[in-house]
Amino acid sequence: MKFSHMLALSAASILPWGNAAAHPAGPIVQVEGGAIEGASEGGVDSFKGVPFAAPPIGELRWRAPQPVRDWGGVRPATHNGNDCAQAPMPGESAPLGAALSEDCLYLNIWRPKGTTGNARLPVMVWIHGGGFVNGGASPTVYYGAQFARQAVIMVGINYRLGRFGFFAHPALTAENKDQGQLGNYGLMDEIAALKWVRRNIAAFGGDPAKVTIFGESAGGMSVNYLLASQQARGLFKGAIIQSGGGRSNLSGTRLRSADQPGQPSLERLGLNFAKANGIEGVDANALSQLRALPADKVVNGLNMWTMDAQADQYGGPIIDGIIVPESPDAAFVAGRQAKVPIIVGATEDDLGWIGATTKADVFAMFGSHDAAARKAFDPTGKADDQQVLNLVGQTRMMIEPARFVAKTIGNQGMPVFAYRFSYVARSMRAKWTRGAPHATDVPYALGTVVEKYGAAADSTDRAVGRTMNSYWVNFAKTGDPNGEGLPVWPRENGKGTGLMGFNRDGMIQFGPDPREDQLNLVEQAQAKLK
Repeated sequence: MKFSHMLALSAASILPWGNAAAHPAGPIVQVEGGAIEGASEGGVDSFKGVPFAAPPIGELRWRAPQPVRDWGGVRPATHNGNDCAQAPMPGESAPLGAALSEDCLYLNIWRPKGTTGNARLPVMVWIHGGGFVNGGASPTVYYGAQFARQAVIMVGINYRLGRFGFFAHPALTAENKDQGQLGNYGLMDEIAALKWVRRNIAAFGGDPAKVTIFGESAGGMSVNYLLASQQARGLFKGAIIQSGGGRSNLSGTRLRSADQPGQPSLERLGLNFAKANGIEGVDANALSQLRALPADKVVNGLNMWTMDAQADQYGGPIIDGIIVPESPDAAFVAGRQAKVPIIVGATEDDLGWIGATTKADVFAMFGSHDAAARKAFDPTGKADDQQVLNLVGQTRMMIEPARFVAKTIGNQGMPVFAYRFSYVARSMRAKWTRGAPHATDVPYALGTVVEKYGAAADSTDRAVGRTMNSYWVNFAKTGDPNGEGLPVWPRENGKGTGLMGFNRDGMIQFGPDPREDQLNLVEQAQAKLK
């Protein structure tokens, strides 16, 4: 389906405000902009497609998010709002369930049925993954009913993606209508959503002083950025980072205007994009032409599979000095991050790539530790090149950085809980022979195992989901994942010894990291492992 056709579907799916006959009666809540009417099912109230900012279209393309506009009557909130403009990725682990549009700054809320405004329940805000170019709040695997059934309100948010979310151009810098907030529009959206939650969640029965942010992949990276951002300070009291890296080799150190060796500025990439679309110059006329480009021209097929091919025209989040004052790892080392409890971890067969084509090239990157690297990553000497490339890549990109975050912040005396997810759904074991792939912990953490695997979810799959989701619920309520009926999860003490593992058989294990030798080698060689 073409992107333009998806826009047409979006417009056709809007229900008329105030028409009681158009939808069944549901719970009504007053929020900024007006009243919304949700739906109730299975002991849970849900409110979907709730605007948290004005549509970032027309003159608001590449502007900081602006206040919600008032609507008349009661706005139906029973269907997902648009997900953000993107080129959907084949084989997506969390298939989208909404139309795509630039008009996408919507969020979804789940709460226990009938919750009153004075309930003051803890709140979890979910930030989806997708490499900052894909994803949305609409997938059923991201629904929050299981949290609501345990007296936690869950909010799932959208944020602008791709060139809509991360873009710079000298003409935008010259316009500067938002006091220097330029480039990181997707991260600005996340902060705007958190501020909306702070101002509005009490109307749903939530406690605005008891918000936990959590996300996976780009969502986990977003949590790292939010921990480091002064603009997000005070908007959350806990954070969960699922496969979000933690070092600059993933988040990068790109700047808005200044080129660096091997890393052109976001403005230079924006100029390249403009030129490719026949737009020259750096004045207001050039900016008008850029804002007049159809949405599908701005997307131009950009997704996780095409990012490398479009690396000269798109760069993702940047260090902008305002939203992102410094790289998250620099903030963590200096102790300048938000001082909140943290859960951080990765999957056993997580995402990772490395700038080499043979295992001999990879081992050479370890320098004088070449022999130790061979012993750690290829003890029999019989592993094929791709197997070693995957193993070193995932260790460098996700698994060691998660340990870095846990040790660094744990050493500062903050409550930190580290995990490794190795469980593989029974129905997928013939396919996922190397272990739990990237993002496979998500349905277990969110309690949506059945939504993900359907009838193939067996009793062990569901039991692992109940356990992991219970840890997440407890963390939202108390800042500590431990609770009645669960194995005790020890805090990370700064020495990397507190790892909790969901093993391949669905059992919980604690103790030193079984991949400690690999992690130590990668830690020593991080700068060389490109």
